[in-house]
Amino acid sequence: MEKLIKKRPLLTTATLSENPLLNRIYQSRGIKTTKELEHNLQHLHRPQQLANIEQAVDLLTNAFDTQSRIVIVGDFDADGATSTALAIIALKQLGFEQVDYLIPDRFSQGYGLSVAVAEMVLAKGADLVLTVDNGISSFEGIELLKQHGIQVLVTDHHLPPETLPNADAMVNPNLPFCTFPSKSLAGVGVIFYVMMALRTRMREQQYFQNKIEPNFAELLDLVALGTVADVVPLDQNNRILVHQGLQRMRSGHCRLGIKALAEVSKRDLLTLQAADLGFAVAPRLNAAGRMENMSLGVELLICENMELARQLALELDSLNQTRKEFEQEMKTEALAICAKLPLLAQSEQAHGIVLYQADWHQGVIGILASRIKDQFNRPVIAFAQESEESEYLKGSARSISGVHMRDLLEYIDMQYPELIERFGGHAMAAGLTIHHSQLDNFKQVFDQTINEILEPEQLQGIIYTDGELATDELSITSAEILHRAGPWGQNFPEPSFEGEFSILQQKLLAGKHLKLILQSDSGQLLDAIYFNVDVRMFPDLSVKKVKMVYKLDINEFRDNKTLQLKVEYMDYL
Repeated sequence: MEKLIKKRPLLTTATLSENPLLNRIYQSRGIKTTKELEHNLQHLHRPQQLANIEQAVDLLTNAFDTQSRIVIVGDFDADGATSTALAIIALKQLGFEQVDYLIPDRFSQGYGLSVAVAEMVLAKGADLVLTVDNGISSFEGIELLKQHGIQVLVTDHHLPPETLPNADAMVNPNLPFCTFPSKSLAGVGVIFYVMMALRTRMREQQYFQNKIEPNFAELLDLVALGTVADVVPLDQNNRILVHQGLQRMRSGHCRLGIKALAEVSKRDLLTLQAADLGFAVAPRLNAAGRMENMSLGVELLICENMELARQLALELDSLNQTRKEFEQEMKTEALAICAKLPLLAQSEQAHGIVLYQADWHQGVIGILASRIKDQFNRPVIAFAQESEESEYLKGSARSISGVHMRDLLEYIDMQYPELIERFGGHAMAAGLTIHHSQLDNFKQVFDQTINEILEPEQLQGIIYTDGELATDELSITSAEILHRAGPWGQNFPEPSFEGEFSILQQKLLAGKHLKLILQSDSGQLLDAIYFNVDVRMFPDLSVKKVKMVYKLDINEFRDNKTLQLKVEYMDYL
């Protein structure tokens, strides 16, 4: 699909950097003052600004006083794994002696504190259940625990339903009455704040008289990884958390499991960027929840033996390779289905894509939906069977700009209450369950609803860039400045640029990456790499001139650093 390339407009006129390139990049991201670019911990919002945090701390201090048995219920993605690991480590450092955890099985139990998970909690003899990265919609599971006299503390960041479950306390920055300034905390950010508030209370009540107070800055590597992995908007608060976590990783002061994941991902801790967490470290951690059970990922993150950490990281790397194989096969099948959709080729026709195949792997449908969304710039839902015996389908949804996916599903649920069994999620990603018999009806309603809310131009894939670079800006110095200026991520995008280049050489590496030698209009020779290229189009030796969107990257080989353009999009001229 041919993309429309647009330059980001400048949203402010403030002077934010002495470097003209960096200054205009910050201006295009809406930064108004240099204070918004501060990365020191003192600029974080205070835990006391979170609604219900005092009640949450009351529950935990009472549990400490009675040495109650706490069971943490996490989630099967990277945010859930880092949240679970952080809660385990922090509680044990604070002196809690009976701390256990459960990660729901994606395939047999589904997301959150379901009735099935609540029954497992009961079997563990819990006195207090602490949810991390879930729980805001877990009505039945929480009710079952309450009936058995078990206290429930929910920490979550997902958008809440209109009515809330009957928990003893609930901390979520997205609760309508919560005035916490950042609504973008990941689940790991929420539990980090709860643990900081708990430590403050224990300090005030002199719990640490005979022991050293734990340094929770040591947990920021987990916060950074979970925050980047969950693709939450990087507002200033999240940028501080990610920056501080990356600083710990680069200095080598991070969890052994993260070191091992970086090793197996062939990433250098010394130069680690947020993008490395998002595209190399997090997918390997996520592979545990996609292909088996995320308990493997939690065990890696709490591991204190480097040999064991490396062994677990290798297991995850192998699972990630298996995931890639499933993904490639499923994508081929999905594209074949898309080729038969009658309106998809008509860019002026609004169209939501719903895909299903009986043998698709439930753990990979989210990635599949994302890939198809990227290719066609349409909202996509991919379904897989809940289990071989089940009559239900589980769906993973990915959206485009202009379609708030969770709100869309809520609207459909209100208009057609028979269609969706349950749903939840965010603006750009959501999950849902439907009965198999409703699949065709759902396809029709989803498509119709997308048609009602989207303007045709929103279906034209738009790539926003930071414009063209002058000859003196197209340099390794610029690349280094931009690397240091991060962390970049969701809603604070890594700088990308556009330009026209002549192709002098092109060849395929590893059967899927395009290696290029380019020449700019000024005669500058440049190395470039286009990862996971469409091999049906490239390489093409007849093409001599291209328009491309790229990022500035640094290629290191035998201690020699050179500038490399990382191609994001390329079209013939």
